[in-house]
Amino acid sequence: MDWLLYEKESIKNGFNIVCGVDEAGRGPLAGPVYVAAVVLPVGKIIEGVNDSKKLSEKRREELYDKIVQESLSYSIASANETEIDEINILNATYLAMKRAVDSLNIKPDIVLIDGNRAPDLGIDTKTIIKGDSLSMSIASASILAKVSRDRYMKRLSYKYPQYQFEKHKGYGTLAHREAIKKYGPCEIHRLSFLKNIIGDVDVKEK
Repeated sequence: MDWLLYEKESIKNGFNIVCGVDEAGRGPLAGPVYVAAVVLPVGKIIEGVNDSKKLSEKRREELYDKIVQESLSYSIASANETEIDEINILNATYLAMKRAVDSLNIKPDIVLIDGNRAPDLGIDTKTIIKGDSLSMSIASASILAKVSRDRYMKRLSYKYPQYQFEKHKGYGTLAHREAIKKYGPCEIHRLSFLKNIIGDVDVKEK
């Protein structure tokens, strides 16, 4: 397959600076949603880059450093659990996307976004279903977002050891759901995601 198909198409259509965007963490019960934006040099393929979900944690960590080193510009942003509860996960993801793109030190001409919906970024956008398996720019962004979020959740595991965030990164595993039932939610849980587990809840500071 041609990992640069959509980048080449964009350049052919007059968009010289192409940015890939992807998110990590829309589904978990706890923690922020992360978004990365990546601008790669024209024609750049980073060997081994793929959809972050298809790579081992060790391989993602290795590729993270390569992407950071070889990109023309990259940015990583997030929207926290409070914002997710207040404006819902879709709008929080859009907010993080805007933060990531706005923080780039190179203004892109077009943004390629994984999925089939995109926010208004004030820039031309193109959505690509399964884009993290089809576009080098989006796949690179997926790795930066995933690794950044996983690192953050691991750090939080020291503050909240009872939830074992280092193992599940906030996703709704059986062990995580049981911990919520036992200890109640903490500050980083998404209360809007927990109603089906334990009903209306109050945050417990741990």
